[in-house]
Amino acid sequence: MASQTPLLDLFVIGGGINGTGIANDAAGRGLRVALCEQRDLASATSSASSKLIHGGLRYLEHREFRLVREALKEREVLLKKAPHIIWPLRFILPHRPHLRPAWMIRTGLFLYDHLGKRDSLPGSRRLRFAGQGPLKPEITQGFEYSDCWVDDARLVVLNALQAKQQGAEILVGTRCVQARQVDDVWEVTLEEGASGRRQTRRAKALVNAAGPWVEEFIREGTERRSRYGIRMIQGSHLIVPRIHDDEHAYILQNQDGRIVFVLPYQQDFSLIGTTDRRYRGDPAQVRISDEETGYILAVVNEHFRTQLSRDDVVSSYSGVRPLCDDESTDPSAMTRDYTLDLDTQGPPLLSVFGGKITTYRKLAESALAQLAPHLPDMGPAWTAEALLPGGDIGSQAAFVARLLADYPFLGEARARRFAASYGSLCLEFLRDCRGEADLGEDFGAGLSRREVDYLVEREWARSAEDILWRRTKLGLHLSDSELQRLEAYLAEHLSPGTRLGEAAS
Repeated sequence: MASQTPLLDLFVIGGGINGTGIANDAAGRGLRVALCEQRDLASATSSASSKLIHGGLRYLEHREFRLVREALKEREVLLKKAPHIIWPLRFILPHRPHLRPAWMIRTGLFLYDHLGKRDSLPGSRRLRFAGQGPLKPEITQGFEYSDCWVDDARLVVLNALQAKQQGAEILVGTRCVQARQVDDVWEVTLEEGASGRRQTRRAKALVNAAGPWVEEFIREGTERRSRYGIRMIQGSHLIVPRIHDDEHAYILQNQDGRIVFVLPYQQDFSLIGTTDRRYRGDPAQVRISDEETGYILAVVNEHFRTQLSRDDVVSSYSGVRPLCDDESTDPSAMTRDYTLDLDTQGPPLLSVFGGKITTYRKLAESALAQLAPHLPDMGPAWTAEALLPGGDIGSQAAFVARLLADYPFLGEARARRFAASYGSLCLEFLRDCRGEADLGEDFGAGLSRREVDYLVEREWARSAEDILWRRTKLGLHLSDSELQRLEAYLAEHLSPGTRLGEAAS
């Protein structure tokens, strides 16, 4: 019966970056926490980003100085917390005088360099191309500045993993059917997607971090009413063969005032995006449109010597940004800042609207500050200094050298991938390995049975998609036959009795 269920301090709905960030912070403050995610961790908006930790240079044009300042400060914090999955990236901004005058860009970059604390990242500078490099010869000048790359889905998984290490219950593949007030607490009804089995949790407070479904959950899953609406903004990306040889990222201006990133991706590819357009469908069914594909290709072809066509597109992905509806007519001008709505008409319900990956940690601190009066046993803030799991590597280069010294059979490419995906967590599945054979079957691209078993047992992976597109980013490198073999292995070795909601201890 529900009354016999242990009372939690906090129940979190949504396994994206905001939900896992709040659950992690709360668990580290000594609270009793559980989180549910209806599909896989980071399976919606949080894995469909541009993979950047950045201040948001273009947000300065919309005078979002508070958001930019907070995001710039968080770049440094997150670099120290997760050096395995976050690293510096230098951006080149080609100057197109007819789009933005040089003085405007210089002013923006000066603010970008000085609005937030900058300990380790170099500042901006002006460039002259002299007709050399990957850009068209008529583009002769530009600017260079710093931001950071992040493996977005792994950032989510690491927050969930750290929350679990601190006692939180992480229920993946588990949908919240409803939440209702019973005896001054929340009674939450959950349904496991694989089995249909239902269970109940009780909690003093509820966090609704359901992303694109945040407003829908308030309306249909609770007896409350939402004070805010959301506007879903679709952002799409293309992956193409690498179009430039250097390790810079590029930020391209377009006639409509928007920008497009061209980012080095998985050694052999370029990741290009994003778009901004209103989306009104099911967030789970969002797909790139022909119009968006044409838009992205046109912007790139205006800037680069290498000309792309639709035939060059290797893959694509789309996501929905659930922004708090500020009634702006321009999707690009809508605020990327977050809004936290605390409803105390009964047990507290905190709903999260908007937000961006870069500021997830500050969002979590703000959420818990609002809940603090209702959870008096909450401990102090702690996440600013704490490393995320696997982050105790010093630097990626140093850890790659350590891996090659201790496990020379890995080879440099795989050692680099392990350092940039797992950090020291890979030592869990490399333990006692003395040669290639000890890793077990190779499913392709260096993905071994040991690694797959680790992802299933420790990181909530249950499908080839979970493993290839969110945990390892190897989906671009496996052949169809290798994919089929991986799927067969998972079907054969996932125990029918395994609870899909909880990774093994």
